[in-house]
Amino acid sequence: MSDEIRMASEDSERSSAQNASQASAQNALRRRGLRKGLYLIPSLFTAANIGAGFYSLMASLRAFQLLGDDGPEAIARAGVLFDNAALAIGLAFVFDSLDGRIARFTKTTTEIGVQFDSIADVVTFGIAPAVLAFAWGYGSALADGSEAYNLGWFLSFMYVICGAFRLARFNVQATRPRVLAEGTAKVDKEHFVGLPIPMGAAAIAAIVHFAPTPLVAHVEQKEVYSGLVMFLVAAVSILMVSTLRYKSFKSVGINRRSTHVAILTVALIGMFIWLYSQYVLLALVAIYILHGLTARLFSFIFAPLRRGAPAAK
Repeated sequence: MSDEIRMASEDSERSSAQNASQASAQNALRRRGLRKGLYLIPSLFTAANIGAGFYSLMASLRAFQLLGDDGPEAIARAGVLFDNAALAIGLAFVFDSLDGRIARFTKTTTEIGVQFDSIADVVTFGIAPAVLAFAWGYGSALADGSEAYNLGWFLSFMYVICGAFRLARFNVQATRPRVLAEGTAKVDKEHFVGLPIPMGAAAIAAIVHFAPTPLVAHVEQKEVYSGLVMFLVAAVSILMVSTLRYKSFKSVGINRRSTHVAILTVALIGMFIWLYSQYVLLALVAIYILHGLTARLFSFIFAPLRRGAPAAK
């Protein structure tokens, strides 16, 4: 009788162990599936980035096509499409800001995700704004085949090349940081080297959003405005491949106190953008671009003074 009881007890223990093992395996599968799902989230934002860039391209091409028709209605419709193209680049800017943060927050950063993001940036912040500047600006306002027209074509191409180089340099610096003389790696997480390509695209998009009517509609001043837009594209291209330091906001929100400040700041900026988007976006882009130039100018002025100052005792 006691043997039967002992055998039944052993069977019960084995059954409980098997059930526990099965439950543990099921939980592990659930966690693994959840982990795989987390890896998809940053890629979805990157895909949305590409989608917004593709829409911007198609809207710019359609608007440029409409400018071939005479009449104020065609110009008005083209202006709406150009504005939508600029807003799509702005929306892509938001997606691009979120995908990396989400990947770092969920610890799902992968090499393929980094490369996917770079390719998306070439499309959205390289090709799309170059086409937008050409179609909205000098491409439609200047005579086809003229020297100024060909120069504008070249500047749009130069913008794409400089943006692609900027991304390639960023990837190399991120994976292979510069080694100092003492053998330690120097990683500056507070600054970018050169104007980030999303901000270069934002500069073009902000200008178009501020004045979406194509330059061809400004009959008397279209050559002057075209020259100014070409200067902007050239300047942004040079800034992207320059060695100017631009502030990085990747570390914002690391601790609890800075997170609260960041949320409040973003909420206030978002409110002003919602109410006065044309003015606020243009001002924000101008401030960001100029702060890198101003910092370099101050370094040129005050660096010799620091080197000549006597050492503190």
